[in-house]
Amino acid sequence: MGKYKSIAVIYGSDSSEWEVSCRSGEFVASRIDGNEYDVYEIFARFGRWQLIAFKKKNAMRVTFPEGSRPEVDKTDFSVTAFGEKVKFDYAYIVQHGAPGESGELQGYLEILGIPFSTCNASVSTIAFDKYACKSYIRDLGIVKCAPDALVRKGSSDIADVCAKAAAKLQFPVFVKPTIGGSSFGVTMVRKAEDLQRAVEFAFSEGPAVLIEQGVHGRELTCAAYFDGNGIKTLPLIEIITENEYFDYDAKYNGHSSEVCPAEISASEAELVSETTKKLYKFLGCAGVVRMDFILTAEGLYFLEANTIPGMTSASLVPKMVRTAGLDITDFLSTIIENS
Repeated sequence: MGKYKSIAVIYGSDSSEWEVSCRSGEFVASRIDGNEYDVYEIFARFGRWQLIAFKKKNAMRVTFPEGSRPEVDKTDFSVTAFGEKVKFDYAYIVQHGAPGESGELQGYLEILGIPFSTCNASVSTIAFDKYACKSYIRDLGIVKCAPDALVRKGSSDIADVCAKAAAKLQFPVFVKPTIGGSSFGVTMVRKAEDLQRAVEFAFSEGPAVLIEQGVHGRELTCAAYFDGNGIKTLPLIEIITENEYFDYDAKYNGHSSEVCPAEISASEAELVSETTKKLYKFLGCAGVVRMDFILTAEGLYFLEANTIPGMTSASLVPKMVRTAGLDITDFLSTIIENS
């Protein structure tokens, strides 16, 4: 018997990743154990939260057409459908980008005392910001971090920061928003004269931009989670892209291969796995978190932490779960019951 009855799967977001979030959320909702929980699908975007569909235990899924979707009452995190008021007692958050990945949604749920599937509000806020997360772990001695420079919109002289970054960093560099994912707003820059244009493009996704020195090596990703007894990791994936780097096109249009388990040595696999566990523990993570790295001849470099990784049928974490020989429904139950 599970600890919870009514699971609200929250997807959609206020970011450019909202459509990917919907696909992830629909997949998660379809795989949560329908014999154990009532599952409610909530589409949340720009402050409007609506019930898309629900499926009670051992029953058929009921959907609501656009224009007649019940609104979620945010005063107590409930919804009324067909005359019945349901107060959700658990939230499975599948919002890529703000507010679900940035800590705002977690803060709301914490105020109401409702448990959820991800890291807490403060950890989510730190991990969501690439520069903040790197700064948090840079001097731990756990993993290497590539040299970088920060540009903040409105409070930095862009031309001056770009000139200093060009003098300090080796090209190519990656220019990326400090928040967000799916490679929105990211540019690989090979020449100093192209740097400012890339920074201005990245500002379309957020108010702060990271200029990060490129690191040449093998791109690896590892996911960790807590199973009730300890921190576990899933099989590693190596990402091999046909493009210059693992951009949106490579991620979602089939221009990359994702080798799972990664074809690396046992010692290299152990290094990545143990580093992931250490970072998960140090940051204070909860739920399933995916860490991205570059493995080089000089050592392992940290790229970013994904506290709400993609969860479509083709996403990296479900692929890791399948490779581990785990059932995705059982895996989601583990996350729900131990976060």
